[in-house]
Amino acid sequence: MTGKDEAELSRLLRAAIAGDERAYADFLHRIAALVRGFIRRKIVQGGVDPEDIVQETLLAIHVKRHTWRPDAPVLPWIYAIARFKLIDAFRRRGRRIEVEIDEIAETFAEPETETVSERDINRALDGLPPAQRSVVSSISVDGQSIGETAAKLGISETAVRVSLHRGLAAIARRFGRTAT
Repeated sequence: MTGKDEAELSRLLRAAIAGDERAYADFLHRIAALVRGFIRRKIVQGGVDPEDIVQETLLAIHVKRHTWRPDAPVLPWIYAIARFKLIDAFRRRGRRIEVEIDEIAETFAEPETETVSERDINRALDGLPPAQRSVVSSISVDGQSIGETAAKLGISETAVRVSLHRGLAAIARRFGRTAT
């Protein structure tokens, strides 16, 4: 930054404080780029998002713009606010180390798929009365809907729901689980 840039930023902030919205927008646009570069140079490790700090800095400048003394240089004031916001972000992060999940994903075990043999299915269905066996098999094994099962078996959807619930409860009791 040159002395000319400092003078221009000071002029823009003075105009903004006086109520010039265009000057304020131009001021914020220019300092956002300065603050962004400053913050990115200070963050050497992850865990803190530079853009979050830039936004917090711009918000603080907006809220505290009345505290800037027009006879003082504007850049040291801006960089001081940015530095304090950076320190706040590091304090919030604490001593935690943040690791991207993609970096360690291959170390996780793959979930095992539970397979059920046809013999296990038949064993579970064998203890059911024929009507319940037809309903449970149609919905749980064949993947049909309650409406499709009711139409196929020629019974009401309510009867299908009752048979399904009773059949699943009987299977759960048979295998040592309680049904709800």
